[in-house]
Amino acid sequence: MASLTRRTLLAGSASAAAATTFPLHSAAAAAPPAGKQAPGFYRFKIGSYELTAVYDGLWYRDIDDKFVRNVPFPEVQRALTDARMPADKIVLPFTALLVNTGTKLILIDTGTGGQIAPTAGSMDLGAAGIDPNAVDAILISHFHPDHINGIKTKENQVVFPNAEINVPAPEWAYWMDDANMNAAPEAARPAFRNVRRVFGDIAKEVKRFEPGKEVAPGITSIAAYGHTPGHTVFAVASGNASLLVLGDTTNHPALFARHPEWQAVFDVDGSMAAETRKKLLDRTAADRMLVQGYHFPFPASGHIAKEGSGYAFVPVHWQPTL
Repeated sequence: MASLTRRTLLAGSASAAAATTFPLHSAAAAAPPAGKQAPGFYRFKIGSYELTAVYDGLWYRDIDDKFVRNVPFPEVQRALTDARMPADKIVLPFTALLVNTGTKLILIDTGTGGQIAPTAGSMDLGAAGIDPNAVDAILISHFHPDHINGIKTKENQVVFPNAEINVPAPEWAYWMDDANMNAAPEAARPAFRNVRRVFGDIAKEVKRFEPGKEVAPGITSIAAYGHTPGHTVFAVASGNASLLVLGDTTNHPALFARHPEWQAVFDVDGSMAAETRKKLLDRTAADRMLVQGYHFPFPASGHIAKEGSGYAFVPVHWQPTL
């Protein structure tokens, strides 16, 4: 048998193309390219709760030798290449999560609002059969723009008019403090200004919770500080089933789950973020717990498996809602 090489693959493709000039039956015309992708959503169950992962596109984020603070850039580039990503960009998907408890419809993080990158902002609740007016509550993991910008449109109109907005109190205290903004590096100040844009005129309506408490029926908040000072994850439980919504505990899993000790430039406290990451990934791997990662490949649901000194993300198999 001939060995399989790039040359033999290309030769096979050429043969197949030639064969198409002699069809077994005639077609009316060549089909034109279909064009853009449709918005994506994926439904699954946790106990009696119906969950809907809603895709908001992705961002091809340029990176350089400052992207990971504590390892040489060639190591980062090797990890990107191994994950079939460009060596100078990280591909960041965005996936928000809706939890329907039967009595409440709860949105965990809100997407980019089309305000991050031209390839992001595709979240369409209508395509998933959900009216934004029906959302009862919003839970925010942290205040980075890709998690809060979906609260408002580019024109600063509220997207979920009937939703109670719930945010971690330590996160609010950090980002709304003018002294912190003034002390931050210039590159970080746009994030502070964006927080004020999103929350400034609705501040009185925003509820702040202390992580460690139940924030909605069956949803418990868990402190996961480091990525930001108030970064919070959420455990969703119904019956005997549970899910840990990781937020940005690990950014793209091919880099930061496989190398949990790496400290990304957007981690406010890199060493704390790495410690938190290892603790939560250890727990989910040992418990074989289902996880949802905001920047994991869509539908962003799966399991964490211990692999050497790091972890691997094992995605779920696509299945119908039961």
